[in-house]
Amino acid sequence: MFSNPTALTFVGYLILMVGVGFYAYYYTKNYSDYILGGRSLGGLVTALSVGASDMSGWLLMGLPGAVLLHGISESWLAIGLVMGSYVNWHVTAARLRLYTEKTHNALTLPDYLTHRFEDKQKLLRIVSAAVILIFFTIYCASGVVAGARLFENTFDMPYDTALYVGAVATIIYVFIGGFLAVSWTDTIQASLMCIALVVTPIAVMTDLGGFTDTVNRVEAIDPAMLNMMTGQTVVGVASLLAWGLGYFGQPHILVRFMAAKSTAVIPGARRMSVLWMIFCLAGAVCVGFFGSAYFAEHVSDAVLVKENHERVFIVLASLLFNPWIAGVLMSAILAAVMSTLSCQLLVCSSTLTEDFYRSFIRPNAGQKELVWVSRLMVLAISVVAVWIARDPNSLVLSLVSYAWAGFGAAFGPVIVMSLWWRRMTRNGALAGMTVGAVTVLVWNHFAWFGLYEILPGFVFGLIAIVVVSLLDKEPAETIGRVFDDVETTLKTGAARSA
Repeated sequence: MFSNPTALTFVGYLILMVGVGFYAYYYTKNYSDYILGGRSLGGLVTALSVGASDMSGWLLMGLPGAVLLHGISESWLAIGLVMGSYVNWHVTAARLRLYTEKTHNALTLPDYLTHRFEDKQKLLRIVSAAVILIFFTIYCASGVVAGARLFENTFDMPYDTALYVGAVATIIYVFIGGFLAVSWTDTIQASLMCIALVVTPIAVMTDLGGFTDTVNRVEAIDPAMLNMMTGQTVVGVASLLAWGLGYFGQPHILVRFMAAKSTAVIPGARRMSVLWMIFCLAGAVCVGFFGSAYFAEHVSDAVLVKENHERVFIVLASLLFNPWIAGVLMSAILAAVMSTLSCQLLVCSSTLTEDFYRSFIRPNAGQKELVWVSRLMVLAISVVAVWIARDPNSLVLSLVSYAWAGFGAAFGPVIVMSLWWRRMTRNGALAGMTVGAVTVLVWNHFAWFGLYEILPGFVFGLIAIVVVSLLDKEPAETIGRVFDDVETTLKTGAARSA
């Protein structure tokens, strides 16, 4: 194994990530540092951390594989994600950063919602924390499975061994360094992912004689691969675009906004993050699209890809580059898996610590105690995730879209309306969260019209918020004053910038 350049590259990469975790340990002085980085992230780290925490192994395996089989019609999902991310940065980022600071320095989304609506019964904290734990435990398990599959296929390991090897490095740096370690490693991982997805399609085009020759080869295979509507319906396109709605409710993405150094870094971070997304998603589409031409030209090299179309990036990297460079490029898959898993582990840990342990068990717990409880919660969630993922035939990866829809519909309308509508009430938030989540559960079961459940879930949740809030009595004046304070601060900051 250790005479294999690819293996050595992977090991070196894992050592680097763990090293970052130890480095971040020295900057983690208190509980706020551990779960939110002390709100100290600059624009570059915020931008790339948002991107890396969002994109999992799907970016380098699932999307290129789908495009390889069906052509550019599979890129509707990528378009929806870019649109959703861009709007989310505009609508949510600066407001959430400021609002969470003004609502008792809220460190988690349940904490923010509790203080935003002065929920003395803590129903919002309990319900939102439960939703996060249920969906994210499954989400974490999907990351463990993806990492295990990568090590299993790359090093020919038994699944049981690959399961632990793939999970241990991520668990170590999250356990030791907390939020800063996750954010700093995300920056490295996002850069690696972008480089891999830009370099690989360029190498394919070069091998095939340039862009025009490559596209002509794809057209010769099947002209329908160049048609954006091949195999799609209006409902299908709407469902793929609707993935963008999920961004408004993803805790592991929203917490990056909360951790930014100030609202002043948000505009620059937004531009960098969206540009990163465009490069990565376009690169992933090109890997699959150009890959179809490459393997039509090099039929003898297509055996592994025919067995599993999601190996297209791995096979292209191993064929077009020397083993050392190929190892670096394939480490991008590991980066995608680790970045998403680490963020999910930390969100689960902070929810258990802040929204259950600190709120209901030890309200007066000291800073060191809370940091160590958070670390223990990372281990606890990891054990559960590994236990769920232990079955080599696990279907947990198929639940990623389900969890994305659940978060998007349950939290998306609530977060957006809480930031923009002064008249929204605590009961409106509870209604929106409940209706959104239940709609996803029911719609997914019956699969009406073939429409992705996030779209009806988001719409019905939004309606529930408006109707219940208007029927409810107006919020307390203290709630309104905080809302007005946020508005004034944002307007003043915008005027100064202008």
